[in-house]
Amino acid sequence: MPVKRVARVERVAAAALLAALMTVAGCGSGGDTTTDSSKKAPTTTALRLPPPHAGFDYQIGGAYPPPSDVRIVSRDRASSPAPGLYNICYVNAFQVQPDERDEWPADLLLHDGQGKPVLDRDWDEVLLDIGTPAKRERVAARINEWIDGCADKGYDAVEPDNYDSYTRSHRRLTADDATAFITLLSAHAHARHLAIAQKNTAELAGLRSRTGLDFAVAEECAEWDECGTYAKAFHDRVLVVEYTDSGLRKALSGFGDRLSIVRRDIKVSTPGSEGYVRKTR
Repeated sequence: MPVKRVARVERVAAAALLAALMTVAGCGSGGDTTTDSSKKAPTTTALRLPPPHAGFDYQIGGAYPPPSDVRIVSRDRASSPAPGLYNICYVNAFQVQPDERDEWPADLLLHDGQGKPVLDRDWDEVLLDIGTPAKRERVAARINEWIDGCADKGYDAVEPDNYDSYTRSHRRLTADDATAFITLLSAHAHARHLAIAQKNTAELAGLRSRTGLDFAVAEECAEWDECGTYAKAFHDRVLVVEYTDSGLRKALSGFGDRLSIVRRDIKVSTPGSEGYVRKTR
């Protein structure tokens, strides 16, 4: 079960934001639908999007009964969806968790010039090598099996984490590699009737029409003054996770009437656990 990764200090300049607005039509039982024809990752049917400005809980560290005010919940792919809510399936798509490293072919793990694996040292996770079209296809084939599992369980959307891993690759991967890879995942998610979230990476939010991303999950965007970037790119369809009381206050002050905002503890733990925190005000 993954623990949460927070927004990194390394930030690059924000990309040019969208000029064309996403067309949103109708609403489903737990979220809105869209038939945005501008996306290069095409959909095969109308997608259910998370309801805007709705109660949100971030449960990727362990599933538990959501509070009564919650309409949207994100859980790890190993967990089941919460009945009656809009459910987002968390997938670690760009890096390999330590206990899964042996499950990946060695040539799909990113290596440095000395042949050593390139690590996200904060989480001891090896980066996946998405540096060529052929490798992107092979990595995507494996991640898409997890996306299939999310769809089969009844999730509404998928949240591929570590879109920004190229910033930790020591220049062995680029933003173009990341966007090309997420576009593959978007196409597959849409084919399985799942919406797909952009996770963090504000600098690439303006490329959503190219990548096919439908909404955003943004950690500490108030802390880093990035909430406005996501809100503009995704037309306020943004789920905000803050990890400090000051971040929560700042998020609520600037975007409390527009975005879905929750304050969680850094380990995203379950009720009754030491350090558990969940606040919305």
